[in-house]
Amino acid sequence: MADRDDFSYDGPLEAPGLVRLALESRAGLEYAATLAARPLLRRLRAGDGHPVLVLPGLIAGDVTTRPLRRFLTGLAYSPYAWEQGVNLGPRADIMARVLKRLRGLRRAHRRKVSLIGWSLGGIYARELAKLAAEDVRLVITLGTPFTGHPKATNAWRLYELLTGHRIGAPDVHEPLRTPPPVPTTSIFSRSDGIVAWQCSVEQVGPMTESIEVEASHLGMGFNPLTFYAIADRLSQPEGAWRPFHRRGLRRVLYRDPHRPLRR
Repeated sequence: MADRDDFSYDGPLEAPGLVRLALESRAGLEYAATLAARPLLRRLRAGDGHPVLVLPGLIAGDVTTRPLRRFLTGLAYSPYAWEQGVNLGPRADIMARVLKRLRGLRRAHRRKVSLIGWSLGGIYARELAKLAAEDVRLVITLGTPFTGHPKATNAWRLYELLTGHRIGAPDVHEPLRTPPPVPTTSIFSRSDGIVAWQCSVEQVGPMTESIEVEASHLGMGFNPLTFYAIADRLSQPEGAWRPFHRRGLRRVLYRDPHRPLRR
């Protein structure tokens, strides 16, 4: 993909090239880095026990979100798998089933539920928060392509094959750009080898933000920088959400997500 002079995603985009796609092989190293960082990650602020529903990406299931859920359990949250099997795309009843699970967790805990969605799972999380904003505390997405051109990923052909849906229908994709009416964080990587990173940059607003990490798409859900950012976002008191700050050491680890591209 040719460099542009800013990070705008309104123009034509292409899926990440072969070099970035090849770099997806570093996912195992990211998991190893998280294991090495466990002593530091365990020292993060303990959570308040509220429920967190974690949604997997395309052709992935709950086993892929297990490391993140174990991490959240260790911080005293109450994480839950989506329990819908392998994510094969938006089948006719999938949103209704996940919405039922969300509302069931809200009733069981008598507290709002935070939603974390990886890739396509992030689309579900955003749309669930639009359908049931009264039940959702906040939304965090990981490498989720909710804006830009829907074919600016290396997974669109697989998506069409699995779902039978044609990519690019305006009535389907345009509404996805609108953020939900709850605090929403998009975590993305400019070296993502599956999704063009511009497709994951959130609108700047009073309840929306983007956090850039150095990660692969396949490793984003168990990357130590991602874990830290997720823990920071979840630790905020309900109703007192503020954007992620980049002061001190964070400025080194988390680059400005809105910086211009180099020519």
